[in-house]
Amino acid sequence: MSAHETINGVPVTEAQIAAWAHEAEVGYDVEALKKRGRGRPGRGAEASQVVALRLTSDELAVVDARAEREGKSRSEIIRDALSLLST
Repeated sequence: MSAHETINGVPVTEAQIAAWAHEAEVGYDVEALKKRGRGRPGRGAEASQVVALRLTSDELAVVDARAEREGKSRSEIIRDALSLLST
C-alpha cells in the first residue's frame, strides 16, 4: 500500500484495512444502516432545494474571504446576501 493513502488527511494503515475487512466479513446490521438516514439534514420544516450557481473566480474569492472572516460556509454567506434582497 502506498504511504500516500489517507482519509481526511489521516494515513490508512494495514491494521485499519484488516479491521474493515473483518467487519465486512462478519456482516453489517442492515436495519441499523437504514436508520442512519441519507444526505444532509434539512434546514427547516420545509424541504430545501439544491441550486447550482456559477461564479467567476473573483466572485468566489469574495464569497470565500467573507466566509473565512465570519466563520461561515459559502452557502451561509450566499443565503445572507439573498436575505438582504427581501428587505
